[in-house]
Amino acid sequence: MSKHSRPSGRRVFGVLLASVSLALIGACGGDDSDSGSDSEALQELGENEGQVSILTWPGYVEDGSNDPEVDWVTPFEQETGCEVTSKVYGTSDEAFNLAKTGEYDVIAASGDLSLRLVAADEAAPVNTDLVSNYDGIFDFLKDTEWNSVDGVNYGIPHGYGANLLMFNTDVVQPEPTSWSAVFDDASKYKGKVTAYDSPIYIADAALYLMKHNPELEIENPYALDEDQLAAAVDLLKAQRENIGEYWSDYLKQISAFETGDSVVGTSWQVIVNSLDSANIKAILPEEGSTAWNDTWMLSSQAENVNCAYAWMDYIVSPKANATATEYFGEAPNSEAACAETVNPDHCEIFHAGDEAFSEQLWYWRTPIAECLDGRTDVECTDYSQWTAAWTEIKG
Repeated sequence: MSKHSRPSGRRVFGVLLASVSLALIGACGGDDSDSGSDSEALQELGENEGQVSILTWPGYVEDGSNDPEVDWVTPFEQETGCEVTSKVYGTSDEAFNLAKTGEYDVIAASGDLSLRLVAADEAAPVNTDLVSNYDGIFDFLKDTEWNSVDGVNYGIPHGYGANLLMFNTDVVQPEPTSWSAVFDDASKYKGKVTAYDSPIYIADAALYLMKHNPELEIENPYALDEDQLAAAVDLLKAQRENIGEYWSDYLKQISAFETGDSVVGTSWQVIVNSLDSANIKAILPEEGSTAWNDTWMLSSQAENVNCAYAWMDYIVSPKANATATEYFGEAPNSEAACAETVNPDHCEIFHAGDEAFSEQLWYWRTPIAECLDGRTDVECTDYSQWTAAWTEIKG
């Protein structure tokens, strides 16, 4: 993924999420299981090695080369003596393949990648006692199903964000409170409904069905058996009749809402902020929503373990985490980081630290054959089946 000049973190966010639409999650089921690395976490830090290699989403490791005014890498290098090299990836599938080369010490991973790394023995357990800033991280981000396995921690929480329902208040009336605006009621806005262009969007439909069609017995929008997947596909095929366009390009969605070509659909808070229009509003619907939550992980093949720990500790420190998450456009991971943001309202806007808000979110997970909701009497559909279904939905 090439990196062009970027005027702000909002653009970084948009470019990133546009790329995610191409292959949001690696199409596989076999790589992801509950098994993990048998190695033990480091017990004591040694002398820094002088360098660290980081595999990262765009906008997470900025050294001033993209924007001279955006640089939190140089202070880290000066503080630790660890020279940073980084490789930007565009999709979680790409990151999974790159991680297997063993060329990287630290990996920034979303929930659709983190457990794949653990299952493939590409992630090492992390001793959080060696990360001094870990204690300050919001408790509800720790020991979750996407950064821990069987009580063993495999990463340090970085930042997170929700998928929201965005709409034009001049057209979409009364103001919606439910995802029904883009599903059962979508015909009201035929040709002007927009949806995120990725197989993972099937989870949004599954979440809606989970709340409105209890007879389907969906317990987790990422754990769908064949019948449940078929129901989500049917809902999305019906929605397809009202879609003006599926979007993945950040600037294209902004343009569509500015011109009125789109009036209702899925979006992110940072995109709403970019529109900066009085008639554009975004809400977390009553059903809740899907979301992402990113984790810093230690490669099981890391050659520079001490500098890797130094980076993980630094990037979740209040000032560095505030700078990185505000630039990227997401919620920081701690109250102390919120106190360091340039925009004093940033954390309120992104609901940082709002546990009640977070509890309404279903963070991205890779669908696998072993049902993530704990069922053992049925096989669930994996991501390759979701990918095939998405192709069928779009026609």
